[in-house]
Amino acid sequence: MRRRSLAFVGVAALVPLVASAASTQAASASLAVTTLGRHGGKVSTTVTVVAVPSGQTYIVRSGKRISLPSGRYIAMTDIYESATDGLGTDTIGAQVVQVSGSKSVTLDARKGKTVKVSLDTPADVTGPPRISAQVCAATVSNMPSAFSAGGWNDEGALYAIPDSSKLLQFGYMAQWSGSDSYVAVQNTTGIPTAPGGSFKRSKLATMRFSVHSGTQMAGRNDTALQARPKTDDCTTDLMAGVRDDSAPYSAVVHVTPGTWQPRDDIFANNGDDIGGGFPKVRTLKAGQGSTQFFGRAAWSPIHYLPTVERKSVAFVPDALIGDPDVGTNGADPTKETVVLSKGSTTVKKQTLTNWRSSDAEFSAGIRSAGWYRLTVDAHRYRPGITFPAGMLSSRATLDWHFKADQAKPMVAPVFLTRFLPTGLNSRNQAAPNSTTTVDVSAGRGSQGPDVKFTDVTAKSVRFWSSADGGKTWKAATVKHSGATWQAFVHNPASGAVALRSEVTDSAGDRSVETLYRAYAIG
Repeated sequence: MRRRSLAFVGVAALVPLVASAASTQAASASLAVTTLGRHGGKVSTTVTVVAVPSGQTYIVRSGKRISLPSGRYIAMTDIYESATDGLGTDTIGAQVVQVSGSKSVTLDARKGKTVKVSLDTPADVTGPPRISAQVCAATVSNMPSAFSAGGWNDEGALYAIPDSSKLLQFGYMAQWSGSDSYVAVQNTTGIPTAPGGSFKRSKLATMRFSVHSGTQMAGRNDTALQARPKTDDCTTDLMAGVRDDSAPYSAVVHVTPGTWQPRDDIFANNGDDIGGGFPKVRTLKAGQGSTQFFGRAAWSPIHYLPTVERKSVAFVPDALIGDPDVGTNGADPTKETVVLSKGSTTVKKQTLTNWRSSDAEFSAGIRSAGWYRLTVDAHRYRPGITFPAGMLSSRATLDWHFKADQAKPMVAPVFLTRFLPTGLNSRNQAAPNSTTTVDVSAGRGSQGPDVKFTDVTAKSVRFWSSADGGKTWKAATVKHSGATWQAFVHNPASGAVALRSEVTDSAGDRSVETLYRAYAIG
């Protein structure tokens, strides 16, 4: 079964307001849009009608009359015609219509021109490019792709009906597949009489994907690259699939220079999309390359720190086990136990989860200034699936000791640590009985505008490793290098290695972070 429409997932977009004919207000006119196929017969399509300049959007079947307020509109659609062999044909078209009284217009696929895109392709590319294209309302918002209609097909089976109106934009993405992938995007004002373009490999940039295994909640990774122009246009979010396969794997995509969003989705054996995310957007220049990692060891807490506000110590138990190469939106759901204590007194203990919840928060009132201890014990938690045997980064703990005053709102002067074991293979394994260098960085991030955030300097960093799941710990040599530290871990003959750091500042605040099964031995 072929997918019938372009789908853009994961990047925030302006969502058009959709209204049916029955819900329109102050309707004083009507519009019927007939769509004809490439042989002249009527073809049933879904037509998007966008009011200019308000952006009020109506979805209607072709041939059905819709009541509208008088005014100017854009009617746009993808005229898809199936075939017994192949993917059939797509003809993308739009027409600017002044609606008053009873108005009828026709979008005729016979007027469509082939979208032709050429590349001085290497020998391993033997087929035509797959092209995704859409027409957009250019002036109703700052994000034209939110008001669009489009489809995809192989070159030779995708057409666009020319229209020079400046109220329209036309965007496309062409992708050639061989040993590497080649992707070209282009946007125009209006729909050109000769849609498409010519591209040279020497003028492309390179994006490399390195997908490691062992850390994710499942083994299947679907990676992609989305267009993210600095000024949104009709190419925004057009997406090129990179590879959908079991990790580990690598892939290379050569793309037109510009701004691109790498992404991945992780699928469980039952087909559920259970993870993934959107790393930082990359600006790629002609002749230059960049690498995006997914799934490298080790996954750990990424962003959230305790805060003191409203006479309470608060903590958001989110992004506690996440891919640091992706960021907070690449974190997995967890279940955690959070405990706040003062001396030998437990102030509050609570078990939380962010599974199917975005508002989990720990908050405990405090009545006096002093030294407090906040501990977090987080495990990955995702009901309905079976985790892979030997999954890494399965548990993370935090142990923060800091001074707090209920009358002074602030971000607690503590740290999160990132561990980056170097020299591992693509399965996040170190060689038996080897030595692994672990890059250690202690970081802090502002938690929002409502609480005071101060710079805190790490005075010392200590480091340990465990080869028996945390039963015993062995101190590692630590070397300070610039803004980071390096710890040298002597690996066991088999199993997995847990890592622990302790960061202190000059005031005595202490941050202890432990990551279980940080990497494997193999």
